[in-house]
Amino acid sequence: MIRIESLDLVFDLLSKERRRYALYYLEQEDGPVPIDELAEQVSEWETSGGQLSIPDEMFKDVEMSLYHSDLPKAAEATYVEYDSEEGVVEVTGTPPEVDAIITVAKVIERPDRNP
Repeated sequence: MIRIESLDLVFDLLSKERRRYALYYLEQEDGPVPIDELAEQVSEWETSGGQLSIPDEMFKDVEMSLYHSDLPKAAEATYVEYDSEEGVVEVTGTPPEVDAIITVAKVIERPDRNP
């Protein structure tokens, strides 16, 4: 069972769209993900996939936000491993209850829907 502080952490992590998108992507990947790959996917989802290319300024904004804010915050969870020096992040050993919450949030939000 999730301890209440863990549940609070999960909801805190899911309180920002960009962090949710990052967690959705990380949950579906096996192994470490380069931050630039994660930033590209998050940028695409934030633009609803409607643009042929992501503006450089937007990509840089997403990448910097992930590096300096969203991923350090996500790394407060024991199942998120973030290595800023290597530029990679990975989700491992997510408790089933947390995985269920993230899965339900992704189904509701559907970031990968086609416009």
